[in-house]
Amino acid sequence: MDFTITIRSARPEEYEALGDLTAQAYLDGGHLDFGVDDPYLVVLRDVAGRAAAAEVLVAEAGGEILGCVTYVPAGGPMADITRDGEAEIRMLAVSPAARGRGTGETLVRECVRRAEEAGRTALVLSTQTSMHAAHRLYERLGFVRTPERDWRPIETVPLLTYALKL
Repeated sequence: MDFTITIRSARPEEYEALGDLTAQAYLDGGHLDFGVDDPYLVVLRDVAGRAAAAEVLVAEAGGEILGCVTYVPAGGPMADITRDGEAEIRMLAVSPAARGRGTGETLVRECVRRAEEAGRTALVLSTQTSMHAAHRLYERLGFVRTPERDWRPIETVPLLTYALKL
């Protein structure tokens, strides 16, 4: 397979597959408290809802979808922690076959590019404490921990936050 990664907007006919990819990435990583019965799976699979309120970006190579991310250019219903002037990343997911091959980094770099182009002051994100590979990626790209913004969407799920000043 050609492994030149390109980033583009998600297409409606891909929403179901992208939702499955995102849900499976969270399940495979053990990032859901209740496994296949976790109520957050509904949110992870709702790519159409994300695309209506933000930008869902797809990484592909050789016609194969490798991963996706939700880029929130400003506030709105998909923004969890943005402040004025900031953009946010949500639900970064990479297929098992594409992990360790630069897919996640390429998706994050595209979000950084878009945020810079839009004149945003920072790009922010929340991540689970168990997402160690993602933490390493964010730190390698210059994101810094912002513990003062850490939060819990529900009591059992503490989220760490990071920001990249632009």
